[in-house]
This record gives sequence, structure tokens and C-alpha cells, in this order.
Amino acid sequence: MTATADGPLSRSALLGRLRATGVWDVVVIGGGATGLGCAVDASARGYRTLLLEAHDFAKGTSSRATKLIHGGVRYLAQGNLPLVHEALAERSRLLANAPHLVHPLRFVVPAYHWLDIPKFGAGLTFYDLLAGGHGIGHSRVLDAASTVVALPTVNPVGLRGGIAYWDAQFDDARLAIALMRTHLDLGGLALNYLPVDGLVQEDGRVRGVLAHDAESGESFRVAARTIINATGVWADSVRRFERPYVSAMLKPSQGVHLVVDRDFLPGTDALLVPETADGRVLFVIPWCGKVLIGTTDSPRKDLPLEPEPLVGEIDFILATAAPYLVRAPSREDVRSVFVGLRPLIGAGDSSATRSLSREHCIEVSPGGLVTITGGKWTTYRRMAEEAVDTAQSVGRLPWRSGASASLRLHGAPTERSSASQDVYGTARADVDSLPGATRAVSPSFALTEAEIRYAARAELARSVEDVLARRHRALFLDARAAATAAPEVARILAEELGRDADWCSAEIGRFSDLAAQYMRL
Repeated sequence: MTATADGPLSRSALLGRLRATGVWDVVVIGGGATGLGCAVDASARGYRTLLLEAHDFAKGTSSRATKLIHGGVRYLAQGNLPLVHEALAERSRLLANAPHLVHPLRFVVPAYHWLDIPKFGAGLTFYDLLAGGHGIGHSRVLDAASTVVALPTVNPVGLRGGIAYWDAQFDDARLAIALMRTHLDLGGLALNYLPVDGLVQEDGRVRGVLAHDAESGESFRVAARTIINATGVWADSVRRFERPYVSAMLKPSQGVHLVVDRDFLPGTDALLVPETADGRVLFVIPWCGKVLIGTTDSPRKDLPLEPEPLVGEIDFILATAAPYLVRAPSREDVRSVFVGLRPLIGAGDSSATRSLSREHCIEVSPGGLVTITGGKWTTYRRMAEEAVDTAQSVGRLPWRSGASASLRLHGAPTERSSASQDVYGTARADVDSLPGATRAVSPSFALTEAEIRYAARAELARSVEDVLARRHRALFLDARAAATAAPEVARILAEELGRDADWCSAEIGRFSDLAAQYMRL
């Protein structure tokens, strides 16, 4: 597909396809990790597939992860070996299918007690064994000097050594955009800012959805043979379109992440705090030229689109990281704070969300609505495959086996090259063919005018937030610098989208308010 402002990826063209299609084989509600995975899997099987997202792709939880593709050393400690084994296999697939977005990352666990090395070493050796042929590298014991070399700012007082092991890191929002483009490449249709308002029910069966274009207000009645509800923490709301009084499947929790400057942990290795006061682990990770620290696990009853830290969460992260670093970060050092909601499966009154399932669940309603929820980014593909298997049966679609396990995602290079270190991968040449390829829009981060134009023409970006939060990660890396760049991003985006000065002013105001929230400590 050619990326032009009025080409096949323009909003008008995509809406035209929606109007022209009578019945879809599969309609997916939700444009996060799981929904996009379902859309790719269904399209790869040859089904006519439509994905509808109420806001932007990965607007919610799927852009607010800890940026890790991992088996989960914490789940290993809990004894959940099947989940760890499945996640390690999926980690291997992602490294192969999206090498421009998923990269190996070495972690080091500092040891301050003589029992720590055998205890953590045994667990991580077992982690290697579970990975089997999907392993990245072997764990190894480090002496104190080697631990300091790996983690130059680790606290040396009482340090006895460390354990190094391998997992993988990724850019969550960029992986979501790659999935969206892969779905389009396969002939599917995806639309953001087109929320679903209800379900079409006929003779006791779910036969379609009611939706509207958030930009124009145009309403749509979309017919489908099967519908997948992949709306994450909002899955119960969609289930209640069909059955208003159905019991909740989910007990959401939230995780807070702090971003600080790179000098708090220079180098290429990540630090794992193995035991926190609430029975979790804490990650200190190099990411996009900054350092990410997180996360928490706090129950939450409401579901805000832009959740904020609860009282004590920021202080908990800073206090937990402090004993492991020579110079502990303070609130004044935080460049951005972001919060994600987790769709944990569970019910009841327990406040210990850390004990709830991180696995996924598929439910088929009496009317045939397929709901997939739970899980995590690492296992999104496997979740999607199972959901489409179920939808295939429910919708009585022609049987076709899944094809996503070895499907290379949009932009994935076929061999290790410079494209493997670029989030655009093989699409970089298309990006740099646009005006402004060498002109940066901010001195604080690498974002060019051409990348903004590409976001509008080829990645369905519709707002300044879409560009600065998800097509580029400026909001998550340095919220104040992102707010400073907003006027220039709005100007370029307005050219691409045909917007006027009033639209620019409104966009700058909206983004400034949002950025202020990410700086609120």
C-alpha cells in the first residue's frame, strides 16, 4: 500500500471500505495487543476481518507495559511453570518475527547475602532449562567486581556478587502499530476512533455491532459472522451489551512506571530487584536513552482512560530502588510517570491482586460473543490464535489453521542489519522519502518531520497525542519536552490531515493537559 495523504490508508478510504463491505467474517472489538493479535491471526487465515478501536491503537494498557517480552521469573517463583514455558516459547517467536522491535536484554540480580547467589542461581538455571531451545543465553554467576562492571551505579556496600540472565525488551506501542500494519497488509481493515456502542442481536445470537465515527459522528451497523471482544480491562462493559447483569470476569489492578535519566543506570544491562515489600520484583531497565523503573500492583475498581498513581505508589518505587543504587532517584529526577491497568482474571474482595491469574481466559456467551481477556504482551499471539480458533467454530467459518507463529510482522528485516535497530525496520526508506527526513522537531529526542508525516499517512495517527505518545514515545520518556514539541507536531499534522489553526490550538491544549498529568508527582 502506498502511503499518501489521500491513498488507501487515508481515513476516508478506510471508511469507504467499511461502508462497502456487507458481512465480515470476523469483527474484533479492541485495538490493544490482544485485539490486534486476533485481527492479524484472522486475516492471516484469509477471513474478512475488521478491527474497531474506540480511541487509538494501544491507547490503554498495551502502551503502558514494562517493555519486557519475558517468561516471568516471578511466575517461576510462584510455580506457574506452564505459563513460564508458554511465554518463553512466544518470546522466541517474537524475537524472530519482529527483530526490529524485540531485542535480547541481559538482567543482573545483585546479591547482598551469601544465600542469595545459590537461591537465585538455582531458580534462573531452571529458567534456562524451561526455555530449552528457545533460550537466548545462559545465566551465570558474577563476582562483585563483574557485577559492578555490568551495573556501574549499583550500590557496592555489602555486594557479594550477582546472577546474570537473559530476557527480551521491546517497544510496546510500536509493536502494536506493526501489528496494525500487518493486518492491513494481509487485506484486513482497522479503524481507530470508531467506538462500538452496542451489539446487534437477532434470534438470540450476536450478529453484528453498532458503532460510530468519533470524528464525524457517522453511525454504522456492521454485520459479522463472529465477534471477538478483546477490550482488555473494559471487556465486562462489552459483555454487558448482550447481558446487562452478567457477573464480572475481571478484577483490574494498576502498575506505575517511572522514567529517569540514563545516568542512574548507564550501560546496557538491566537491574532486577528480586524481592519487594509486597512480594513482587522491581525492574530498573535501560529504555530509549532513559531508565524505566517499575512496577506496582494495586487493585483498582474504576477504569479511567488515563489512570494516575495512587497515594504511595511513586514513593514505593523510589524507596524500593534506592538501596540498590549509589545515587537514588528522587521525585525531582522523574521525567515521566505512566500507569497501566491490568485485566486480571478473578473475583471476590481480595485486595492481593498479585495472587490473581496472569493467564488468559476465553468465554463464549449464550449469543456467541467470544471474549478473550487476561494474559500479557508476551503471550498475545498465542492468546489470539486460541481466540480465533474459538471464533472460527462459533461463527461456523471454513476451518483454516493458524498461520501467525512464523508470520513476520510489518517492517521486519529478513536478516540482521541496520534495520534491526530501527523501529521502522525495512519501512525506513519509505519514511525518509517524505519531506523533512533530516529535520528534527525537538532537541530533546529523535523525531523528524518525515516521521510525523509518515505517522499520518501510513500509521493512522489522528492527533498530537497519537504521534508523541505511541508513534513516538516522547510523552513516556520526557513529558515536559514532549509538551514543548507539541506546537510543531500539531502544525505538521494539520498539513497532513487538512486541519485549520483552531484545530492546532485545541490539539496543543489537549496535549499540554495530558503531559502535565505525566509530570504530576
